[in-house]
Amino acid sequence: MAELVGNVLVGQSGGPTAVINASVAGIVAEALNHECIEEIYGALNGVLGLLQEDLIDLASESQQQIRALRHTPGAALGTCRYKLKKQQDFERVIEVFKAHNIRYFFYIGGNDSQDTADKISKLAQQQGYELRVIGVPKTIDNDLPSTDHCPGYASAIKYIATTVREVACDNEAMGQGDLVSIIEVMGRSAGWIAAGASLAKRRDHPHDPPHLIYLPEIPFDQPKCLEDVKRILKREKFCQIVVAEGLVDSDGNYVAAEAATDSFGHAQLGGAGDALAEIIGANIPGVKVRVAKPGLMQRCAAHAASKTDADEAFLAGQAAVKAAINGETDKMVTLVRGDTDHYTSETGLAPLSDVANSIKKLPREWINEDGVSMNFQFLRYAQPLIQGEVTIPHDTGVPLFARLDRVRVDKSLPGYEV
Repeated sequence: MAELVGNVLVGQSGGPTAVINASVAGIVAEALNHECIEEIYGALNGVLGLLQEDLIDLASESQQQIRALRHTPGAALGTCRYKLKKQQDFERVIEVFKAHNIRYFFYIGGNDSQDTADKISKLAQQQGYELRVIGVPKTIDNDLPSTDHCPGYASAIKYIATTVREVACDNEAMGQGDLVSIIEVMGRSAGWIAAGASLAKRRDHPHDPPHLIYLPEIPFDQPKCLEDVKRILKREKFCQIVVAEGLVDSDGNYVAAEAATDSFGHAQLGGAGDALAEIIGANIPGVKVRVAKPGLMQRCAAHAASKTDADEAFLAGQAAVKAAINGETDKMVTLVRGDTDHYTSETGLAPLSDVANSIKKLPREWINEDGVSMNFQFLRYAQPLIQGEVTIPHDTGVPLFARLDRVRVDKSLPGYEV
């Protein structure tokens, strides 16, 4: 297929990760290699920036800052959870593309973001506007279908596993068979992050913490939980628990959820750890229960990022540009695991429509029969992903991250209210 001459636009959406900016760096680095790409723009705050024609010139950024994106957490372009709801929104997006001759659109995000990219692409096709749209996967939840794993996931579980080991040292010092320590991690619909805590266990030390892992895939059983905690406290100085925020009961209801929802209609979660603490404290006399919530730290802990993860995020950005230049559209970049004993991965493509609004659950066969621990199949899957450490430059003892100049692109359309 003939090369399409025009400009690139890249946006970021949803919750940031420790490596989401590495994908931006990959897109910019690869786009600079192709003469058919004239300008490289970034949309500030995802589709919100698109609607408001709030674009910046990424090609004007120094190469030093673009390289620094590879170790910078957060979303350097800004992000959003805005959902394109009405036809007028989609029409406006196409108007902005036409006004700035955008012919390549790369959207970095999760399930809802890939749905947005798919809808934008379909509207462009309906209007006869030549546009190539490629999604780049991003989510610490690791719940996107069609890809072996998602950039951002490995760094999150590396941080969680590290935190479990560090907290265990503290608990070992303080516990006397009377301490229950609970760490609540993210994971709305799937237990990938909570499962990753199992990487904290040393090989051939099955009694290492975390002692209990509660996943959304396994309905919470209160009597069994209390018996498990009592059993562990008889054996250990403390019982360390990791629980996913999306824990559900036998009826499929969240153990802890607020009445409010986000812009995509998802329940606002948080409090599963406190709910467990209340249950344990009320039913096991004499125990001290502590709850820790890493919260946003699990998705922005660049100091504990996986080098494998950062490298693959950069590779996904590069692959998106190469695919679009080669004529691909309506696709998301995927990571494909090699079938050798030594871990390898390469990129592939999957239709956006196969990814949009779908959830990949943790396989039940990777969870032990007890429902609260992971087996060797999960460890074999996850262990290679957390290998290597990202080197981050420091200034006066603290990390030095990228700071983009964000040179604005001149607007040419009337304002737009969102």
